[in-house]
Amino acid sequence: MRKIAIFCVIGVAVVSLAACGGDRYSDGNVITFEKENESVVTLYSPMEKTKPDVENVARSASEKTVTMAEEKLGVTVNYITYTAEDYQDKTYDDVALDRARNDMDDLYLLNPDTIQKLAEEGKLMDLSGLDSVKNLRDVVKTANMVDGKLVAIPQEVVAYGLFINKDLFDQYHLELPETPEEFLECCRVFKENGIETPVGANRWWLETFVLAQAYADLYNGGNTKAEIEALNSGEKKYSDYMRPGFEFLQEMIDCGYIDAQKAYVSEAIEGEGADFLAGKTPIVMAYWGAANTETAYGSPDFNMLVIGFPSSRGQMPVIPMTGIAVGINAEHAENAMKLLDIMTSDEALQIYTETNKVISPSKNVSVDCIPALKPLKDKIDENIYVLGSNAGMKLEQWGNTCIIVRKLLNGAAVDECMAEFDRLQEESSKK
Repeated sequence: MRKIAIFCVIGVAVVSLAACGGDRYSDGNVITFEKENESVVTLYSPMEKTKPDVENVARSASEKTVTMAEEKLGVTVNYITYTAEDYQDKTYDDVALDRARNDMDDLYLLNPDTIQKLAEEGKLMDLSGLDSVKNLRDVVKTANMVDGKLVAIPQEVVAYGLFINKDLFDQYHLELPETPEEFLECCRVFKENGIETPVGANRWWLETFVLAQAYADLYNGGNTKAEIEALNSGEKKYSDYMRPGFEFLQEMIDCGYIDAQKAYVSEAIEGEGADFLAGKTPIVMAYWGAANTETAYGSPDFNMLVIGFPSSRGQMPVIPMTGIAVGINAEHAENAMKLLDIMTSDEALQIYTETNKVISPSKNVSVDCIPALKPLKDKIDENIYVLGSNAGMKLEQWGNTCIIVRKLLNGAAVDECMAEFDRLQEESSKK
């Protein structure tokens, strides 16, 4: 399970998995947790490779809401899970696409690119009629609305930021970076002072740098709708938005600020987490929930802060939207819809949010965050962020950007990457 979420928990979890590739798939990686009951609903979701004796808080939070729904409806949820063993395995998202296209489960926890693909193929139910929808934040509906249909609802809003070892920044008298230029200067200072790789990276999340720089103005400049319409019509090119972020990543590779070869094959958190926690790497990128869980960065031995990514408008959170969806031909569709309605009710989301200490998709639910997350939360509370996924864009953002970033890591030139965006934009305009 990894792309938006090796963290593979159930609301945030899916994010790490997100789907960029892989062509090997072992049936042994799929695990089914079954309970005997005549009224059964199946849920395909990730399961994190947890450390021994460490509780997976995020999964526990989701299971509390599942238990609530089971008790209210008198049904049982059977879990189907999949975790890739390494970068050669088929990804969680690839398996999700296979299962949803073949109507194998009732409910699916999906990453944003998978949501958009399956919705465009007509494989997901319209959830607009659920009672819980009236309480959702507008950003949730914006991100997961396809052709006027709300096709997935998350149990948390997944926000990505830069995880900073503040002690190392203080040691070298560095201010927290706001712009790409300031970020590169911080990396230069770290490198010159013997820190071999200032930025820890994996094969999934470097697109966050690109998206923050590409869409800082689009989402915060007061002209969002018109700019997206221009992109969808072909009047504007996605590659023009993306180029500065790719040039930024290329400079980081050229300067040795990230290890492109290691990042290309590394799973999220597992690839860079140990060096970050050991104080060898001052900067990594991850999702909000990783700051709360001991399976990720919940117990560092240093002062940690989570800030937004560098952009022309300062530190910028990136929000890709995961969600739980119901298959269009779900065998137990009625119970699946009712179950999801309870799981995403304010009552259930209050439990989920308090347990997991995350941003709720409901505008009526909130909890205090840990001090490390306050810089990121302050930005989001001010409505300063970039959407990493937006189903209103014809060209899917999160997965495609991830895949093209991986081409850059593997040696492709920036111009080649931009040509790929142009090709994808031309294809999407024909749909």
